[in-house]
Amino acid sequence: MLEVSFEYQEMDPREMNDILAAYRSRKKYFRLGNGAFLSLTNTEFEKVADIIDYLELNDKDLSKKLIELPRYRAIYLDEILREAQLSSVHKNQAFKSLVQNIKEPQDMEFSLPKELDPILRDYQKTGFRWLKTLAEYGMGGILADDMGLGKTLQILAFICSEKEKKLGPSLVIAPTSLVYNWQDEAQKFVPSMKIVVISGDPKERHELLQEIDQADLIITSYPLIRRDIELYETVEFAYCILDEAQHIKNPSSLNAKTVKQIKAKGYYGLTGTPIENSLSEMWSIFDFVMPGYLLSHGKFVKKYEKPIIRDQNNKIMNQLVKQIRPFILRRLKKDVAKELPEKIETKVITELTEEQKKLYLPYLPQAKTTVDNEIYTHGFEKSQMKILALLTRLRQICCHPSLFLENYQGDSCKLLLLEDIVQDAKKSGHRILLFSQFTSMLDIIRRKLNGMGIEYFYLDGAVKAQDRRDMVSAFQQGNKDIFLISLKAGGTGLNLTGADMVIHFDPWWNPAVEEQATDRAYRIGQKNNVQVFKFITKGTIEEKIYELQKKKKSLIDSVIQPGETLISKMKEAEIRELFEL
Repeated sequence: MLEVSFEYQEMDPREMNDILAAYRSRKKYFRLGNGAFLSLTNTEFEKVADIIDYLELNDKDLSKKLIELPRYRAIYLDEILREAQLSSVHKNQAFKSLVQNIKEPQDMEFSLPKELDPILRDYQKTGFRWLKTLAEYGMGGILADDMGLGKTLQILAFICSEKEKKLGPSLVIAPTSLVYNWQDEAQKFVPSMKIVVISGDPKERHELLQEIDQADLIITSYPLIRRDIELYETVEFAYCILDEAQHIKNPSSLNAKTVKQIKAKGYYGLTGTPIENSLSEMWSIFDFVMPGYLLSHGKFVKKYEKPIIRDQNNKIMNQLVKQIRPFILRRLKKDVAKELPEKIETKVITELTEEQKKLYLPYLPQAKTTVDNEIYTHGFEKSQMKILALLTRLRQICCHPSLFLENYQGDSCKLLLLEDIVQDAKKSGHRILLFSQFTSMLDIIRRKLNGMGIEYFYLDGAVKAQDRRDMVSAFQQGNKDIFLISLKAGGTGLNLTGADMVIHFDPWWNPAVEEQATDRAYRIGQKNNVQVFKFITKGTIEEKIYELQKKKKSLIDSVIQPGETLISKMKEAEIRELFEL
């Protein structure tokens, strides 16, 4: 715990709440019980009042000689005490050490596992020490390094080093597609650890859970933890780690509610995108790693989210940044991986074919009228599913009208463009990752590549984890030159540095998701320049989505660290703009 005490000169401690009430009522003076007057315009008093507000101290707290607080309050408390420059503050050595160690983990002396010492880069060793420091003080955190910088390796080093404490096994919960990736990485880098993967049918999983006590690391998936949570009720893990922690970004989701029932001595989240649409997503992850640190969800929304998003309140934003900064470690490729080659992004504009125009141009005003009627009849909030369906139809026409028209016989401008790029790339010895949101579009592309006599790998959500792993391995070894991947199934957790060209066939609303997909190729291990093509149809909804992406990217980059993106939900005016010619 963190102990705080307030000492009052010539003042009854019980008067403090009355003084604060007077201060909040903007009174200039308060008459003390001894008859003296206290000035409430004193700068030092204002700063003390701010500290009391931050700590959410009540009458009962302020009447105590010693107030006990969670230790995680120390870092921000130190920050505001430094800013306040109060002359009468005393911090003991333990407090100073705690703050210093968490702020500068690179100076901490922790021994790395011998097998990993020669492998880890300097920034990864700092990440390891940061995790160890937080664990030492009983705190959690979010490792939010850029994609491809080795978050898995840093966590494995941490878990391996904690074995000697005999705290029990650690639990990693990952997306289904990444479970075996964790097993492979663990077996490769820390072969001394006993790994148990909880998978299979209910009977198999129940049997595997009997081996927990003998294991160092348990690995399971979000869907399976939801089904098996009752089997974990009596187990306390050393540490619980969420991979791709954005899976619990919705605090009311079953994923979030389930993982927050896991008992462990420490909690950590791994994610390249702690925020995608709202600050509440970050709150939900913090509610897992350090429950209560960012208040209840209702209080967080009132105190931080609404003032920051609705009112653009920079003072509140800065307060939030200072609170979360010590517990989020985020490094960008450009800062720590100087040896990575260049990434060249190109927007490739193509024009609808005449057949596509004959479908798109009449459909757009029809869709606009439907949207107007829907919003007028049902209101904006209740019309969003219908609006999304109309937007999807327009995007499908841009990709290939046969995505919804069975007898469409015409061409697609994007497919013609792809044919040219693939032929040129193959002649130049490039290898390609191609992403699309629509699996039906990938099927059309498959038929086109078959006709061209070009071999490829194909990955969507229906591909089994083992097959996925085999394909990735084969591609990395140089087999086939094209990998077709659905954005949802392959946007995270794949290492495909064998490719040096990435094609986004259709634009997605959130550029952070596209960046994650691009980073399948542009990551540690890449030795070539990476060319990224974004296919955009001229004069269509796709151009507007692209411009919207750039506009939305500017919303408070600094909430996490430079480079992180925060995409807020689209407003009604922005939706209507998409349907304009």
